[in-house]
Amino acid sequence: MRRRHFLGVLGGTALAKLAEPPALPFQQETSGLKITGIRLVRTQPKNPPPKYTPAAGSWSTQGVEVANPMSIYPEYKAQRSLFMADTPEMSGFTVEIATNKGMKGYGQGGPGGGTVVMKHFTKLLMGEDPFNVERIWDILWRSSMYYGQKGIAINAISGVDLALWDIVGKATGQPVYKLLGGRTKDRIPAYCTGNDLEQHKEFGYNKLKLAMPKGPGDGRQGMKANVELVKRTRDLLGPDGEIMLDCWMAWTERYTLEMAEMLEPYRVYWMEEVLQPHDYEGFGRLKAQIKSTRIVTGEHEYTRYGFRRLLEADAAWIWQPDIHWCGGLTELRRIGALAAAYDIPVIPHGGGARDAVHWIYANTNAPWAELFMPPPGGPKQVYDLYEAEYMITRGPEGIYTRPSDQPGFGWDWEVTPVS
Repeated sequence: MRRRHFLGVLGGTALAKLAEPPALPFQQETSGLKITGIRLVRTQPKNPPPKYTPAAGSWSTQGVEVANPMSIYPEYKAQRSLFMADTPEMSGFTVEIATNKGMKGYGQGGPGGGTVVMKHFTKLLMGEDPFNVERIWDILWRSSMYYGQKGIAINAISGVDLALWDIVGKATGQPVYKLLGGRTKDRIPAYCTGNDLEQHKEFGYNKLKLAMPKGPGDGRQGMKANVELVKRTRDLLGPDGEIMLDCWMAWTERYTLEMAEMLEPYRVYWMEEVLQPHDYEGFGRLKAQIKSTRIVTGEHEYTRYGFRRLLEADAAWIWQPDIHWCGGLTELRRIGALAAAYDIPVIPHGGGARDAVHWIYANTNAPWAELFMPPPGGPKQVYDLYEAEYMITRGPEGIYTRPSDQPGFGWDWEVTPVS
């Protein structure tokens, strides 16, 4: 029975029960904590890496062409920074939530969300018990529903929610992954995103996700350039390494079908976000037609309701929510429960981040974490600090990561207020 037909037979009430995450013991406790202060802060590591000039042509500097939805306009094609918002108000943010007992929690949210936190959510949060993560999430969701069921409002909820979980972990003396039920694996296999291929391979990664440089507007020559990048990666990794493609909302159905056929000899593990995120039916058609690789998406999807649309369209083999954008950890638990009910793996976008990695560690249907490397060309200290921050080890699958065992998310930051 096809999944979308099964959903119709099952009905909404039964579906909700299947997708309900387990209750958490701390939610029955009276913490004695009250939220007394909220502010946006800037963060930096207590032991920051030295500054350096990256090697010329490094992909990680983001000064290179990557296919994107704006590639159809020549004036914006060369790099994402030409069209992306570049004001502090439209950047990602970190919120600090203080309590009456001096305990503070930190959470990071997506673009534009900081303004919503300070101009709207603050009055709803003051005096609340931070242990009531479900109640607070619902208050923020319902209060902002009239202007934002996706995007900026959910980015704001995400940051607040993560700060609350950080407080709960600190108050109970436990890392967040233990609050979620404890570890399900000793360490997490990681893949690296970016096109500095030689650097990533030398470091020890054998799972690489490539940022596709070309899209439909580049014609047949662009398709050949994409194939050449994948071929070079397969030659570098050998037959057993894994190759994933990040297409960042830039392709079309027809283009994706042709690229899948051209790339079949190179055993691509997945094609990610080939279409614009609202095209659920298009993703479903591609998933049904393409047999040589997996169609995956979810980076730019929001809340359980958006992922329910993916499920109804049978649109992806793997879901990729971003904890800073999808609604935070409270909502990621719900998304993960919905996915687990249908044996859909969840590999969060940016999942190696020091918050999302706790959820991956605690869930059986979260097999990998995504990491990014500092640009090549730096001194050894840069990469030593990177290894320490992400608790990197090596083994049969290449690079592994895991979360901190410190209470909360284990942030080791210096913070200054945003003026």
